[in-house]
Amino acid sequence: MVKSHLIWHGMVFSFFLTSSVAAQGTSVDEVVATIGSTEITIAHVLDVKRQLPEQYQTLGDDVLFSGIVEQLIQQEMLAGSVAKDPYWMAAALENQRRSLLSLIVINEVRANAISEVALRTAYEEKYTSQSSGQEYKASHILVDTAEEANQLLSKLDEGMDFGGLAQEHSTGPSGPNGGDLGWFGKGQMVPTFEAAVQAMVVGTYTGPVQTQFGYHLIRLDDLREIIPPSFNEVRDELEVELQNAAVEAHISSNMAALTVVYPETPIDPSVLSTLQLKDE
Repeated sequence: MVKSHLIWHGMVFSFFLTSSVAAQGTSVDEVVATIGSTEITIAHVLDVKRQLPEQYQTLGDDVLFSGIVEQLIQQEMLAGSVAKDPYWMAAALENQRRSLLSLIVINEVRANAISEVALRTAYEEKYTSQSSGQEYKASHILVDTAEEANQLLSKLDEGMDFGGLAQEHSTGPSGPNGGDLGWFGKGQMVPTFEAAVQAMVVGTYTGPVQTQFGYHLIRLDDLREIIPPSFNEVRDELEVELQNAAVEAHISSNMAALTVVYPETPIDPSVLSTLQLKDE
């Protein structure tokens, strides 16, 4: 038995050497090996290649071809030793078919979502139309009461250091850093705080400004114009966003028109633990 297998192995290897010379004009239905009554075709080989991880896709065709055919032969040999399909096979094949067909639709929707016009429009909407155009760098002193805020405001008017007062009195997490909030843009701060900052001149302070967090004394440390990234810098990012949005929209619209009938008596989710797909 072992000797027969070795002879067959050599025959397969010989086939690779002779057939690799004439790839031109070959049909996907052409048989590359026959095991008993089962034919393995180029279509089977291509399907395996399609599913390989990216690092294997870069291997030479000669290496891939021989390796895939050998794998298919071994799988057919092993599969042939199973006398009867297991009970769960039908469900597994149905799930695999469903998965593959849905992937075809998703890939088609993703491909159709991309055009130069769509990408340019998305770029304008994301980086131009909705941009405030400015970023702010500010510091603050946060306290619990208006009275305390006004007392600290008087000390600022007397010339005391803003950062030092923040370190000593601010209850916010930025206190140990002198109240430094870093850079922020439109929509990143609560509305009353943001409105106060937008009305300020660099180097000045204001307050008290009340928010849900307490009372703030605010100093505007710097201001700069937002420079949006170039179209080419974010092109790949925009492609993914457009594709994801298109898939979500396609699924939502089709689900809305779908009629789904569920059992009158809901299935107990514990079936996932109490039942198994196995031969009776």
